[in-house]
Amino acid sequence: MTDELISKKDLLDLTGISYGQLYRWKRKNLIPEEWFIRKSSYTGQETFFPKQQMLTRIDKILNMKDGLSLDELADVFSPTLGEVEMSAEQLMDRNIVSSPSLELVKEAGREQPMYALEQIMMLYVLEKLLLSGDITRQEGSLLIDVMSEHYYRFANRASELLLIRKMGVPTFMLVGSGSELYFDQGVKVVLRIPLGTFMEELKLKLG
Repeated sequence: MTDELISKKDLLDLTGISYGQLYRWKRKNLIPEEWFIRKSSYTGQETFFPKQQMLTRIDKILNMKDGLSLDELADVFSPTLGEVEMSAEQLMDRNIVSSPSLELVKEAGREQPMYALEQIMMLYVLEKLLLSGDITRQEGSLLIDVMSEHYYRFANRASELLLIRKMGVPTFMLVGSGSELYFDQGVKVVLRIPLGTFMEELKLKLG
């Protein structure tokens, strides 16, 4: 269950970026160190990358670099949580969460007068997955519980959200990015989403 890899040469050819740009973005932490994967090939040692994650990240950098400095971009892409607190009204004003999602949070007993960034992240992920139809309201309640209880453990590192089902019973999991997972027969992986993508979008909305 790992991403398809792309070689450095193919990546540069496909995206049109230069070797210098690639390594300057690495030094500025726009591209995580762990995405540079050294592997043996018929020409010797070669660098590979998780293809879809790299293509998505490079597309974002190219589209955002004219409006933000490299340091500002690094902050957007960082998995580190900042010091933010906002009320439900403020979050709705910024279109981060809607009333139906907040009502679900209230039903789950997780309503707060003020939400810190890791809780805002939970609300944003819930909102996006409900709106897309990727999860049901019942699964939304499970998502609220798992992110409320465990997301803080990944505050300074990349993580992924998984939704699995077995015999129709859903379960959410939070795992470190790129973790290899093995399941018993009959388990279906319904969703596997890098949470960094949501955090990048959220930080831009929070400004």
